[in-house]
Amino acid sequence: MATAVHPDTTFDTTDVPLIVRSSVKLGLMQAVTILAISMANRTLEGTADQGATALLLTVGLIATILLPGHWTRARTIEGIAGAAGIGLGAALAFLVLDVVALQPLGTWTNRWYEVGGHSNWWYHPVWWMVGSYLSWMGAFVMANQTAKNGAPSIPGAVVLIAALTAIVGAAAAALGFPGAAWSVPTFGVAVLPALAIAAFVSGMGRSRG
Repeated sequence: MATAVHPDTTFDTTDVPLIVRSSVKLGLMQAVTILAISMANRTLEGTADQGATALLLTVGLIATILLPGHWTRARTIEGIAGAAGIGLGAALAFLVLDVVALQPLGTWTNRWYEVGGHSNWWYHPVWWMVGSYLSWMGAFVMANQTAKNGAPSIPGAVVLIAALTAIVGAAAAALGFPGAAWSVPTFGVAVLPALAIAAFVSGMGRSRG
């Protein structure tokens, strides 16, 4: 007597159409966020500029870190890998939007050009890696939450990642880490190690069964 096996489709949704749609949506969100930051940098000064940049950057980072894992409903390596794929696909979608719209609009300042030796292309390879990493680690956090609690918590993930980012950024600035300061760029970069720590912390107490 044959037994029908019905796979659980509640989690780890990684079909190709979903990955492609999600990649395009996230890439569009990233492009809009970058354009908004550029406008803020051009029209505001001092504290207002720093505050607007920090807020917009935070929104963009949260979307990139947590939406892919939410869309794939990551619970195992399948959903986590799918989320990383969305992060990479979004970077490719952003490349197209950057070439078609952002660069012709003059989004990037001379300072941005100077970082890349007067080239507009240095940041795309960087973003392919960073975008994939952010979505990958974010999905790990959500998968760990699901394993422990039966469902992920985006607010819980945001609080954990934000707290660890603040700790890492403050430690780097206070200890005089090369290039670190009490600034938006420092805390933006601090998200990277903070995410790895968050993935470890969120997995503590997780059932391996």
